[in-house]
Amino acid sequence: MIYLDGYSLTLAEVVKAAREYETVGLQDCGIRQILASRAIVDKVLEEENPVYGISTGFGDFSRVFISKEKREKLQKNLILSHAAGVGDYLPEDAVRAAMLLRANSLCKGYSGIRLSTVEMLLAMLNRRVYPAVPAKGSVGASGDLAPLSHMVLVMLGEGQAFLNGELVTGAEALAAAGLKPVALGGKEGLALINGTQIMTAVGCLVWHDAAKLMQVADIAAALSLEALKGTRTAFDPRISRVRPHIGQMATADNMLRLTENSGIISSHVHCSKVQDAYSLRCIPQVHGASKDALRRVGETLAVEINAATDNPLIMPDDGDVLSGGNFHGQPVALVMDYLKLALAEIGNISERRINRLLDSHLSDLPPFLTAYPGIDSGLMITQYTAAALVSENKVLVHPASADSIPTSANQEDHVSMGTIAARQAREILENVRHILAIECLSAAQGIDFLAPLAPGKGTGAACRTIRQAVPHLDEDRVPAPDIQSIYQLIKDGFLTRAVEAAVGELLYGENPSNSK
Repeated sequence: MIYLDGYSLTLAEVVKAAREYETVGLQDCGIRQILASRAIVDKVLEEENPVYGISTGFGDFSRVFISKEKREKLQKNLILSHAAGVGDYLPEDAVRAAMLLRANSLCKGYSGIRLSTVEMLLAMLNRRVYPAVPAKGSVGASGDLAPLSHMVLVMLGEGQAFLNGELVTGAEALAAAGLKPVALGGKEGLALINGTQIMTAVGCLVWHDAAKLMQVADIAAALSLEALKGTRTAFDPRISRVRPHIGQMATADNMLRLTENSGIISSHVHCSKVQDAYSLRCIPQVHGASKDALRRVGETLAVEINAATDNPLIMPDDGDVLSGGNFHGQPVALVMDYLKLALAEIGNISERRINRLLDSHLSDLPPFLTAYPGIDSGLMITQYTAAALVSENKVLVHPASADSIPTSANQEDHVSMGTIAARQAREILENVRHILAIECLSAAQGIDFLAPLAPGKGTGAACRTIRQAVPHLDEDRVPAPDIQSIYQLIKDGFLTRAVEAAVGELLYGENPSNSK
C-alpha cells in the first residue's frame, strides 16, 4: 500500500502504482492538509472579491468576474472545454502514474480541493478505471490542460475509458467499478488540471526504463568488446580515478566484471594492437556521461512528483490565495530534452559497434557475420535498421523546450513543450532498445565464430541467455523475429537478471534520494 502525503512519494512507488497496480491511500496528514486548504476556498467562494480561477474566468478571461451561483458550472465548463486532445491514447501506465501524481500534489494542501474528489480519483486508480487520454495537445504550461481534462472527464461520468481493453464511455467505466460521477465544486476543475502531471508521469516511467537500459548498454558493449577482440585496459580504474565522474567509474567497473575471466581476451593479450577504436575504448566516458545525465534527470523528477503545481495556490497558514507559475513545465521540459540526448547517444555508439562487428575490414570476423558470404547476406541489413533508428533519434532529439508558441490571446506567452519532450524521450527509448537488441544479436554471432575460446563471466551468461531465445545464424533467415526476441529479453529485464546472477548488480551511478 502506498500512502500519499504530498511530500514523500518516491519514483519507485510511481512505477509500482502505474505498472504493478499497487493500492494507494491517503496519509492522515494528507487528509488534514486537504481539509485545511478547502476551508479557505469555501470562505473565498462566499465572498464577492475576484480571485483567479475561483471567482473569475481562466487565461485571458481572468478579468471576467463570475457570480456565486455560476461558480460550480464554471468548473465543469472548464473540463468540458479543455478536453481538446488528439492522437493516440497514452498507455495505461502513463495515465495511472498521472492520476497518482495529481492526487499526491492535491493532498499537499495547497490546491483547495474537496477530500471526496481526491478520494474519487484514488478510487478510480485502485479499481483500475483507465481514462482514455489523447497523447497530444499539451504545450506544457498552465499545466497539461488538455490531457488532464480528458482524465477528469471520466470522473464526471463523461468522456471515454478503457474497460478490459475495450473503449467505453466514462459513465460505463465508473458503473462497472461501482463508482458514481462527481459534481465539481468551486476551484476543483482548475485544481485537477492545472499541473505538470502528464509530462512528469511519462518522464518518470521513461527515466525508470532508461536506468535499466543503461545496464543493458554495458552488457551489449562488453559482448562487442569480446567479439571484436578488444582490450580491457581502457577500463583500468586508475583511468577513471583521475577523471572521477560517477557514471564513468560505474561503467568501467561494469565492463571489468562483465569480461572477467574471458578466454577470448586472454588469447590476444600480447597482440600487436595498441588501442581500440573509440566506440570500444570510450565506453566508460560515453555510457558514463549518459548515466550522469540520467541521475540529474531523476533528481528533478524526485522534486516534481512531490510538488504543488497548480494555480492559484492556497496558503493554509495565513489564508492567502497566490497566483503564480508553478504549472509551468520548464524544469521537466529541460531534463526530458536532456534525457533524450543521453539515450540517443547510447544508440549512436551502439550502432558504431554494430557496424564494426559486420564490417570484416574492421574485425577479424566473417563478412556480415555469415559463414557463407555472397550466397548469404548474414546480418547485413540489421545494421541498416540500426542506422535508420539512430537517424530517427537525431530528429527526435531536437529540444522541444527550445520552442514556444503563445496561447490564450498572449496571456500565456511562454510555454515549455515539456509533454512533447517526454513523449519523444519515450520514442527514443524504444528505438535504443531495438538498437541494443541488434548489437546483442550481432555480438553473440561474432562470439560464436571465436569458439572454442570462451567469453567472460558476465558476457558468457549473456551469450547463453541470448542463445536460449535465438539460435546461431547458420544460414540466412528472417532476422526481424530474432531482433524482437532479444528486444523482449531486454524489455522484460531477463537479460540483465541473468547477467547479474553471474557478476552481481550492474551499476549505473547513484540513484536520486527517493528512487528506492
